[in-house]
Amino acid sequence: MSVLTVPNAARTRRTPLHSAGFWAALAFGVLVVLAAAVPRLLTGRDPLDIHLDQSFDPPSVAHVFGTDQSGRDVFARVVYGAGQSLLIGLGATALGLAGAVVLGLLGGLGGRALDAVTTRFIEVLYAFPGLLLALILIAVFGNSAGTQVIAVGVASMPGYARMVRGQVLAVRGSGYVQAERVLGRGPARILVRTVLPNAFRPLAVLITLGVGQAIVWAAALGFLGLGVQPPAPEWGAMLNAGRDYVQQAWWLDFFPGAVIVLFTLSLTVLGRAVRAVTEPGGRR
Repeated sequence: MSVLTVPNAARTRRTPLHSAGFWAALAFGVLVVLAAAVPRLLTGRDPLDIHLDQSFDPPSVAHVFGTDQSGRDVFARVVYGAGQSLLIGLGATALGLAGAVVLGLLGGLGGRALDAVTTRFIEVLYAFPGLLLALILIAVFGNSAGTQVIAVGVASMPGYARMVRGQVLAVRGSGYVQAERVLGRGPARILVRTVLPNAFRPLAVLITLGVGQAIVWAAALGFLGLGVQPPAPEWGAMLNAGRDYVQQAWWLDFFPGAVIVLFTLSLTVLGRAVRAVTEPGGRR
């Protein structure tokens, strides 16, 4: 009896839902989503209010994250910046996954000629580093939140497309799909009820990881001055605005950067937890 119960207990302890890290990541993720949806619940200050007599005030009880060069409350700007940063991350991930699904289905379900064309196109996009491709698109279309979404979404598309194509090919050639064909079920029914659900299951993990990656890329573009422009309370724009005052006001870059890192880590932990629960063997 003890030989059987010890491994079961060990597996239970390794379950993500029993991990303190998982619950900490979930709590921080919920806090950021709450800040994005209802920022007034976390702060009553206006992120654009200017008080020149309070410029560069260090973190204190009155201003938890300090103030910037214009006397604006950094905590309020970080809270309100969650909405724009999260919107860019979600929009870019949705765009990247949508394009990946189209390319992956064309490559996985089309004939050899269509698969070859699709694969070459994916490889051409994949040859460019993601951030470099985003920089090229922004240089062509200009700086704006919408351009950031398009640039980051297109830059993340090749990696997703390769995974979708591989999953579709694996599922299409599996034994249970062959069994459904033997039973006389039509191609459309097999596609909708068997191929697509099984091929897209890994995308549940990609959504959480992809949003974190998109937010980091958008913040990197904002830090380079190629994203949303100040005084908009967006995390990347805040990093860009604060880099000129790092020596005299370290908190201008520290707190937005810390939130970006912690939120990305939280999404990574949540994504791994989703994988452990949904994929076979994921708890090992």
